[in-house]
Amino acid sequence: MISDYRLVAKSWQTPFVVLLGGCLISLVGFGARSSYGLYLGPMTLDLNWTRETFALAMALQNLFWGICLPLAGILVDRYGPLWVVIGGALIYALGTFGMTWVESSGSLYLAGGILVGTGVAFTSFSLVTAAMVRVVGVQRRSLVMGLCTAAGSLGQVLYSPITQGMISNHGWSSALVVTAVSVCLIIPLAFMLPNDPRVRDENVVHTGSVGAMREAFAHRGFLLLTAGFFVCGFHVAFITVHLPVYVSDLGLGSMVGAIAISLIGIFNIVGSLLSGAFGQRFSKKCGLSSIYALRAVTLLVFLVAPKSELTIYIFAATMGLLWLSTVPLTAGIIAQVFGIRYMATLYGFVFLSHQIGSFIGVWMGGYIYDLTGSYDLMWQAGIILGLGAAFIHLPINEQPVPRLQAE
Repeated sequence: MISDYRLVAKSWQTPFVVLLGGCLISLVGFGARSSYGLYLGPMTLDLNWTRETFALAMALQNLFWGICLPLAGILVDRYGPLWVVIGGALIYALGTFGMTWVESSGSLYLAGGILVGTGVAFTSFSLVTAAMVRVVGVQRRSLVMGLCTAAGSLGQVLYSPITQGMISNHGWSSALVVTAVSVCLIIPLAFMLPNDPRVRDENVVHTGSVGAMREAFAHRGFLLLTAGFFVCGFHVAFITVHLPVYVSDLGLGSMVGAIAISLIGIFNIVGSLLSGAFGQRFSKKCGLSSIYALRAVTLLVFLVAPKSELTIYIFAATMGLLWLSTVPLTAGIIAQVFGIRYMATLYGFVFLSHQIGSFIGVWMGGYIYDLTGSYDLMWQAGIILGLGAAFIHLPINEQPVPRLQAE
């Protein structure tokens, strides 16, 4: 058993340094990614594309994030996060900068879809969280997961209005260049993370990554958790990409959409911290069921309510509380049931389902709009999926697997 964080970190990598570095990486990485929906309107207008074209690029971004994350998780669990995250930051910045040169839909799919999606995967907050929880005790892991998620939300709060301001004053191409430069800040921050895959306060029976995956996929709770996270991805990605332009369609102005995205981030800071604290004391699966049910109710009320700046802001604040509050509880169940030695790997596979949902939510949003001229069918689909996710989490068994109980 590793009982001292100094055995998994260098002398200067105190828990505070590790947590600070991880939170800053999450802030930059998630903040930059959450701003891409703001480019939908200006880029499609300037380049004479349909919304489906841009939406497909963002859908590919989400899909490659999901496809690459299990590989990134395996590499982090085996070799540590340092060079994985640095490589991801370089790819992330290259893809973002490449979006300034796109002239065809194919080049947009490559730069903004495949490259950015791969870069986001290799700098993902799930990899950072796996490194952060290695230097804290078992009792604080859920709260640390909430803290890292909240930091990502703070990035969303900061990036959305700043990006919209740059787009309005300097054009979308200049805004992308600044975003690409900011992503490079992840490179020095990666050195703040411990690069040792061992785990503090966990006496692990080493099954190997293949054995850990086999064990997880044979567990019904893991499969239900994976299915539920699909719905989270559908909700989050659709709203992130399409809400700003939806607001513009209502005649409320582009800044209202940017403020709405920022409000989601602000209130998600609160929601993520509350979710992490909740997971330390109460049933995580019940928390997840409640979150998805409340999402369905929120979407229903928003669909039928009259639209104004006030209702947009109320919707954004409410969804913000429920936004990524699923992450600490989902990751917490994985850590609680399977341990954290291979947490990055297992969470990567669960998150792949999230990103498949993201792909469908983003692409279908553009497709449905181009087909019908409205997003109503997407809001309705979100309601139905939210109710389904609320029910499928209830049968999950939160008890540790026998391998951990025997230690």
